[in-house]
Amino acid sequence: MKAGSAIGVGVIADGRLYRGATGAAGESTHAPAVAAPRTPRRRHRRPDPSYPTMQDGPMDLRIFTEPQQGATYDTLLKVAKATEDLGFDAFFRSDHYLKMGSGDGLPGPTDAWITLAGLARETSRIRLGTLMTAGTFRLPGVLAIQVAQVDQMSGGRVELGLGAGWFEEEHKAYGIPFPKEKFGRLEEQLAVVTGLWGTKLGETFDFHGTYYDLTDSPALPKPAQAKIPVLIGGHGTTRTPRLTAQYADEFNMPFASVEDSERQFGRVRAAAEEAGRKADDLTYSNALVVCVGKDDAEVARRAAAIGREVDELKENGLAGTPAEVVEKIGRYAAVGSQRFYLQILDLSDLDHLELISAEVQPQLS
Repeated sequence: MKAGSAIGVGVIADGRLYRGATGAAGESTHAPAVAAPRTPRRRHRRPDPSYPTMQDGPMDLRIFTEPQQGATYDTLLKVAKATEDLGFDAFFRSDHYLKMGSGDGLPGPTDAWITLAGLARETSRIRLGTLMTAGTFRLPGVLAIQVAQVDQMSGGRVELGLGAGWFEEEHKAYGIPFPKEKFGRLEEQLAVVTGLWGTKLGETFDFHGTYYDLTDSPALPKPAQAKIPVLIGGHGTTRTPRLTAQYADEFNMPFASVEDSERQFGRVRAAAEEAGRKADDLTYSNALVVCVGKDDAEVARRAAAIGREVDELKENGLAGTPAEVVEKIGRYAAVGSQRFYLQILDLSDLDHLELISAEVQPQLS
């Protein structure tokens, strides 16, 4: 496989772009390979007593993909089925319409919620969701309908990650408005989407905001779940924690160090308490690029395949042997992280998922 280059970027909830000191502390911009993955074999391993283990309960592992970098629906379906077969908790995908960085992005973008609708019918256990849906792409009433329908199609397995939207170039490329007041719109979108879902059958929903106005909405359809979990994430120190406390079920800290995660989790917990909510009612999670190998040579091969350096991946992501990765996850768990979204950049390498399932996941249970 030919290695490419990558640029690391990340997004905070108010839509501003940030870059890590090494240029790789965020969403990858390398186009993963799109060759058809093979079907993995599920292997059952007992936890290795020489590995560190979680002290405060199990750690959920979720697979997180970046299809805008180059992936067909069939490729995503194979990865999602492997996610389910190998015992992972969930399959999540980004919501972007344009590739980032040096990859060609072929064969082109796939729509997040159309993809998840298909996967809803092709899987039976795993949770399905976005990290994150751009609030600029869909009107909140329409988004509420789409997500509720996919939740029905999945039998109640959907989660919604919602952010302000930040990637201006993809908006220009597809004629999507990119307003300055994205964060204000996000706040109203959260109110509308959760309000529609929470309206009792037979009642109507009204909302009169600065950006959105709904009158006598029947607030249909209803999701299969009593409440679809809502995820909010980012590095913002004031508005992000406040919105999380008001609307979210989970807070996600993307592409951040242990120390930054601890500080941001603390801000979110404080905001929850200030809002009269128990901080422990929220789930706290992280997202990091993952590159695991059974030995140093395999780690190096996988790093090269996604255009990254091993040392950089070890600093900014989860990279190394299974024992090294378990140890680093343990450091995040020690500051309150309960769930990890593993950013998989080479979607053709299902052996990678199999290794994580066999050698990492058992140590976190």
